[in-house]
Amino acid sequence: MDQLNLVGAGDQLARRGNAADVLTWLRGVRLTWKALAVVALALALAVTGWWVVQGPAPASYVTAPVTRGTVERTVNATGTVNPVLTIIVGSYVSGVISAMSCDYNTRVHKGQLCAKVDPRPYEAALAQAKGQLARDTGQLEGARVDLARYKTLVGQDSIARQTYDDELALVHQLEGSVQLDRAAVQIAEVNLGYTNIVSPVDGTVVARNITIGQTVAASFQTPTLFLIATDLTKMQVDTNVSESDIGSVKEGDAARFTVGAFSDRAFSGTVSQVRQAPQTVQNVVTYDVVVTVDNPKFLLKPGMTATVAIITDRRPNALRVPDQALRFAPGGVAATGAGGPPQARVWVLRDGRPVPRALRIGLDDDTNTEVLAGDLAVGDPLIVGEQRETSSARSGTFRFGL
Repeated sequence: MDQLNLVGAGDQLARRGNAADVLTWLRGVRLTWKALAVVALALALAVTGWWVVQGPAPASYVTAPVTRGTVERTVNATGTVNPVLTIIVGSYVSGVISAMSCDYNTRVHKGQLCAKVDPRPYEAALAQAKGQLARDTGQLEGARVDLARYKTLVGQDSIARQTYDDELALVHQLEGSVQLDRAAVQIAEVNLGYTNIVSPVDGTVVARNITIGQTVAASFQTPTLFLIATDLTKMQVDTNVSESDIGSVKEGDAARFTVGAFSDRAFSGTVSQVRQAPQTVQNVVTYDVVVTVDNPKFLLKPGMTATVAIITDRRPNALRVPDQALRFAPGGVAATGAGGPPQARVWVLRDGRPVPRALRIGLDDDTNTEVLAGDLAVGDPLIVGEQRETSSARSGTFRFGL
């Protein structure tokens, strides 16, 4: 077989676009390197011509339907779950803890004894103060009797006036001592009473910082012995909202959040406070927004980390389109009008072809956008993406090998 006939046969097979026939034919002939080069050139020209004849591959579109539902604008933040009110129970007096009747999770009532500081030093101090009071009271009574006698004798000119005046001064001095002694007795009684560590409120013990035998020192700072949450059925989430988002958050806004322990469950709450004090950490300014939530089943624990979404605006039962549809433009067509504000437009798939629809839009929640006006109905297929088939997808990929 000469080279010309060889090229002609290979060219005819290549023009048919059947790669399998070409490969079978090539394996069935013995080729010199010159003949192989000519055949390769012929195949390349044939494939190029076939591609030009076939033209560009048709486009296929990815669509998403127009739906009706809720569109929400939210502010996202993180925070910590805390009891609404936590009471710090400390010790006014120093000493050794001699007894303890409250522990973690103990339900306590107002006035209930939780711990006791060794009272013996304070009992001794009280006894000493009472003894001092009794002694000074006796001296005062004797001085008053002497003063009454001296008054009679002065009236009879039996003693000098100076003697009466000295006794009167002694009575006043002893009266002052007795008052000081009574105050000392009261202080000793108060200190003795403070050896009983009692709960000031009804609640639940959430922290205990002492053990029996431990010495507490209240000389410079009141030590914290217990933390008591007043009501664990009412909790709050203290969130940090950035300064760029705080302007849209207000009291009464609904909120939902999740915690790590119940990642598949959303808890609902309400913004009860937007605090004015800024918090600056590494030049980032945030504000504390308090979200209150009911906790009837005690699922939320103090200290849990919460991921919070505060709902700042909401449109229920709104006609909505995916945000991807608003960003799509087929074949490089501009998605927005030239000059002026951006024009909202989507493309609906009709009989396999994209048809534009102009819209007036409203609230956007970063996933869907509310449609206020436009020629759309629920279920209309909106184009959100475009795909074009390659030549290999339509006719197979040629593999050259002998």
